[in-house]
Amino acid sequence: MTTRIAPAVRKVIQLTDAEDHLCTLLDEFTRHLQENKNITTACRINGGWVRDKLLGMDSNDIDICLTDMMGVAFAEGFVAFLSEQKDLRVHKIAKIESNPDQSKHLETARTTLLGIDLDFVNLRSEEYAEDSRIPTEVKFGTPLEDALRRDLTINALFYNVHTRSVEDFTEKGLDDLQNGIIRTPLPPRETFLDDPLRVIRCIRFASRFGFEMDSNLQQAAQLETIQDSLAQKISRERVGEEIDKMMKGQDPLRSIRIINDLKLYKSIYHVPPQITSIASSTPKPHDLSLRAATILHDLLSSTSEDSMSLHPTLRSYVLQEPGCKARLFLAASLYSYHGITYTDAKGKEQTLVKCAIQDGLKLGRQNHYLDGIPALYSASELLNGVSLGQDKLKMPSERVAIGLLLRQESVHNINTGSQWASSLVFSLVCELVSASGREDASECVQRYNSFARRVEELGLDKAVDAKAILDGQAIARAMNEKPGPWMKAMVNRVLEWQLEHPDGSQGDCLAWLKEEKSAGRIDLKELKAATMGNKRVNPDKAASSKKIKR
Repeated sequence: MTTRIAPAVRKVIQLTDAEDHLCTLLDEFTRHLQENKNITTACRINGGWVRDKLLGMDSNDIDICLTDMMGVAFAEGFVAFLSEQKDLRVHKIAKIESNPDQSKHLETARTTLLGIDLDFVNLRSEEYAEDSRIPTEVKFGTPLEDALRRDLTINALFYNVHTRSVEDFTEKGLDDLQNGIIRTPLPPRETFLDDPLRVIRCIRFASRFGFEMDSNLQQAAQLETIQDSLAQKISRERVGEEIDKMMKGQDPLRSIRIINDLKLYKSIYHVPPQITSIASSTPKPHDLSLRAATILHDLLSSTSEDSMSLHPTLRSYVLQEPGCKARLFLAASLYSYHGITYTDAKGKEQTLVKCAIQDGLKLGRQNHYLDGIPALYSASELLNGVSLGQDKLKMPSERVAIGLLLRQESVHNINTGSQWASSLVFSLVCELVSASGREDASECVQRYNSFARRVEELGLDKAVDAKAILDGQAIARAMNEKPGPWMKAMVNRVLEWQLEHPDGSQGDCLAWLKEEKSAGRIDLKELKAATMGNKRVNPDKAASSKKIKR
């Protein structure tokens, strides 16, 4: 276990010119309200901006809390003041209505000024019923009450616009930020029962900053009542949003490890009981998901001198392609559901992996989670045990066999975010989960690296994206036939020809196609029958049957 390095926390916040100008304008406007309208209020910046600025990080999103005044009323008056007395243009005020189901318990005013995104809301206190995370009462609160209702002490810090100073009403936030501690302002059980989603937020911030979680917080997170509330009372969309941020964060492995250590897997990656009860088998131990994520992390972190290091093309693709790393880590975190299926209400076979993404996390096709991760698991089954020495990768030629394997939709398909390199990496991860030792694992890595190297040597890394040199219409004209479903199988056959003749032209392909027909190696009658439903024959298989001899 490595020793955590204490963060470099600044004693004072250093404002940018725009931030300094904003604070000056807010201060002037509050004095204007007092002098001209006898309205007394104060402005404090709260939350993430204060935390990040103290850590020396930039932030362009500022939340402003107001004393005894609603956000919309203040924002509208502020905009009018700037327009009339400062000749400053401000973006139109957007009013965000309260929406308790989405954790928006008060209306918020949103706008942009000086290039800074601003939210205005009043300081508040909240009271909750035992059976709901929606507060039963929301009212104006003091800065202390507002700070205590927040999820973490490091997120409960304020910056007073008027005094230009940091305020720590919990008296723990600054110390916890300095010492790298994730702690709740109130006792964690109370904080989590008020809003169980805070459990997941604690995990996200712990992994984001490399902070340690308070021991009392860890104990509370493992309470059955907290975990049940997290699984049943929190909208799955909110859970999925937090998981998405974790996977895209700096250390997704740490997030997955904390979820495993706190025994939160079932609550977070929730699959409805009515689904698990009819599944083909019970989920594998959750430790295997952590093992898969650890292997992925190690592969991406290994140096070129390490026997476990990835081929440079595989590693660089995962790290450079937007969203790929997050998608692979989320896929790895679902490993305990791998290979488990169930039959849905329409009689169609589905996988628990897809169910966990779609129903448990409510993640759709953004970042290709819903379509890309099931494809990764399908690709891992196709690529399992891949080796240059396999007979299936030599016929009819090595180039064609490997090219056809890589062109499988689950392995390489830009529409689902699938790419041959990331598919290889994930298949390797799945194999390594079962590796018996370091030597066995090293041999497995080298086998995949050799395959990736051969793909590049044959130029297939570019060929997998190539479109058929002849489209269906051109093939129909060459065959002197009417267009129809049969053309799909012939397009696949043309793609095979391209793999065998990488420098071939359209003219060469047409000449070959006509020769195949003339020599009787293409049986259009059988092909049409197969694709028109007269026979239950896969058109891809029909195109490579004995009637189309090589």
